Amino acid sequence: MSSSAHPSLTKSYAAFLFDMDGTLLNSIPVVERIWGEWATRHGLEPEVFLKTVHGIRAVDTIRALALPGVDPEQEAADLLVAEMADFTGIIAIPGAVAFLNSLPPERWAIVTSAPRELADRRLEAAGIPLPRVMIAGEDVKAGKPSPECYRMGAEQLGFDAADCLVFEDAVAGILAGEAAGADVVVITATHAHRIESPHLSTASYEPFAVTSDADGRLVLDARAAVTV
Repeated sequence: MSSSAHPSLTKSYAAFLFDMDGTLLNSIPVVERIWGEWATRHGLEPEVFLKTVHGIRAVDTIRALALPGVDPEQEAADLLVAEMADFTGIIAIPGAVAFLNSLPPERWAIVTSAPRELADRRLEAAGIPLPRVMIAGEDVKAGKPSPECYRMGAEQLGFDAADCLVFEDAVAGILAGEAAGADVVVITATHAHRIESPHLSTASYEPFAVTSDADGRLVLDARAAVTV
């Protein structure tokens, strides 16, 4: 299938929903520093462990490890303190700021697994505009890959998630978007390896423009080749 014929480029949408880390901004340097040190302290191999943390709430990541004597809530709180002190190297994904600024502010939201306080600071560090609607990790009962977050983001904008386009970078988030009934675009800027996916993929927002149809719905337009 050519990229121009991909469903995400032939449909119109009520709104766009964006993950944050890895999708709108690159926070890999911070993640590697803080989570890498945490993994080492707990006897885990950082290179292997770091592959498992993307797109998932910290407390869920730690809870899944079931480490003896480790309190997931306390460890997540301690990690947040460390992350709130480290914003070095956080930058916007190429084209993200211009892309967001081209959207009507009432037609897009951020849906992140990060705590709201951290999300606000990282967006500021990357020079990304704050959205009118943001769903953060503490806003949901179940984190990604549960679809709860994307359904909530769409609802707060006044739409159904199935009528939205989700932008994601991590497997957990892609699964959450799919489970919510949304179409998905995969942002690969921070990927070391390709994620096998039927979704439209791009390393940046620079190939894209957004137009509106006769009903005012959003249409994603590819100005250059993107990967299917």
